[in-house]
Amino acid sequence: MNKRRKTRQVKIGGLICGSDSPVLIQSMCSVRTEDIEAVVKQVKELEDEGCDLVRVAVPNFEAAGNLAEIRRRINMPLVADIHFDFRLALEAIKQGVDKIRINPGNIGGEARVVEVLEAAKKHGTAVRLGVNSGSLEHHLWKKYGRPSPEALVESALDWIKIFEKNDFNNFVVAIKSSDVPETVESYRRVAEKCDYPLHLGVTEAGLPAYGSVKSAVGIGALLLDGIGDTIRISLTADPVEEIRVAKSILKSLHLYNKEPEVIACPTCGRIEIDLIKMTREIDERLKKIKKPIKVTVLGCPVNGPGEAREADWGIAGGRGKGAIFRKGKVVKWVEEDKLVDEFMRMVEDEEA
Repeated sequence: MNKRRKTRQVKIGGLICGSDSPVLIQSMCSVRTEDIEAVVKQVKELEDEGCDLVRVAVPNFEAAGNLAEIRRRINMPLVADIHFDFRLALEAIKQGVDKIRINPGNIGGEARVVEVLEAAKKHGTAVRLGVNSGSLEHHLWKKYGRPSPEALVESALDWIKIFEKNDFNNFVVAIKSSDVPETVESYRRVAEKCDYPLHLGVTEAGLPAYGSVKSAVGIGALLLDGIGDTIRISLTADPVEEIRVAKSILKSLHLYNKEPEVIACPTCGRIEIDLIKMTREIDERLKKIKKPIKVTVLGCPVNGPGEAREADWGIAGGRGKGAIFRKGKVVKWVEEDKLVDEFMRMVEDEEA
């Protein structure tokens, strides 16, 4: 994997977004911001799953008026999602959100954008400069005929110049599309042209099975290039699922160090144990451990030592008993009905 692209550091509440910090995981509440209790409850669920910052929709002034109370009752930075009405952005900033998301192309023109930037500067509010096909300016549609990577990047760079002209630098950039190759191409192009942190995402990815794959392919390709400082997985699902997928992507690239990684062999005709059940139970019970240990779960003791050599802990079952590995070496044989409990006892005694 390439070294992280060097970026500026952007302050978002108590977090720093940029290349000198871990890749931040974010999501967006699916409940209405007019319902404070529902928002706070969902934010807590996202926090428990590992979310770093959360966005809420602000479609009207009733929602905007709730932001200060929501911010007071949650522990992570709050991002206000603004479209079309710059006055909602001004109110969100006044309410004390940590960051606002705007697509400058649909907020009412340069003068309105500058007014928002001045307010954000005054209050220390970060901004996400978002560009996507739905907010592409008319002259770029006319020039390119479609929201191509060239068009989206030109739009982003034009707005970056306006932000800089107004002495505003506390922002991240997002260029999102539902098309994976075009998303990847857009981010690669903009990464060469600026040093601001980049928010990665494949927008409108879809239901979890397909959307997770689209997100992993697109976001994973960019992270492998060293591009990306915060990610949001856009799924048609409970937002908690977005956090789980985000963590899986980051763990697979050694970019997440807050919990164990479980590696399990596929099922095959040699397996003589309920491998799926065993893996699910171990995966669930490992959640209380907040260390980046690597655990292998194997259904066949024949290949256990080789498969578990690179792991911190390993377990392999079959024929009524199983082996527990530590750093690739068998340290104990246990009866099958006691195998998982004994394995977890040993792991927890040393790692918890």
